Amino acid sequence: MAENDEGIRLQKVLAQAGMGSRRACEALMERGRVEVDGEIVTQMGRRVDPARAVIRVDGRRLPPPSDHAYLLVNKPRGVVCSMIDEQGRRDLRSLIADRAERLFHVGRLDTDTSGLLLMTNDGDLAHRLAHPSFEITKTYVALVDGQVSPTLGSRLRKGVDLDDGPAQVDRFKIRDIADGRSLVELDLHMGRNRIVRRLLAEVGHPVKELTRIGFGPLNLRGLASGRTRELSRDELGELIDSVGA
Repeated sequence: MAENDEGIRLQKVLAQAGMGSRRACEALMERGRVEVDGEIVTQMGRRVDPARAVIRVDGRRLPPPSDHAYLLVNKPRGVVCSMIDEQGRRDLRSLIADRAERLFHVGRLDTDTSGLLLMTNDGDLAHRLAHPSFEITKTYVALVDGQVSPTLGSRLRKGVDLDDGPAQVDRFKIRDIADGRSLVELDLHMGRNRIVRRLLAEVGHPVKELTRIGFGPLNLRGLASGRTRELSRDELGELIDSVGA
């Protein structure tokens, strides 16, 4: 422990996490905006173990201090979702060549699917995020053949039988219909192989282009194809909360 066996003063933990100056963090506490393990803390002498305590400011989770890296990647179509491709195709290393850490991807995207991919060296969090019991919601935008019926969403939410069992979406929205094709957006928490493509093909609308735009609390807003960025403090806090870490 940095200060002593009793922990670190809460206002110092807040300041080190980027919540403002020590005095500004004390003001947050005085106003009842800080809680530790579900309890609002206004006492200036309160000490905590930042690695174990669940600290929130205005309800938002403050991630524990960590040396791990958390990277949001907008994978282009055609990039293999692998760190080393034995066939010599462009792989994920080309997107993170400037990173010194040894990173790995959480889950995967098909080579012909673009969009949001999380990369990290935090094995525990990656395991939780990939585990089906936590049911992380993924959001996709798909360009499909044919004119989608307004009733298709109801059918997909009820479930469709595939070769490896029933599958369903949590949300379905038609974005646009033009020139014999439809642009749709859908949420689902299943992680089965090529599930979106198989699901839409089964209902008569083969996918022409597919992009993942959301993963739990994360989204691609403002991140160009092929680019990366670090998760913000709030994004990481929400991601940790989503798997009960």
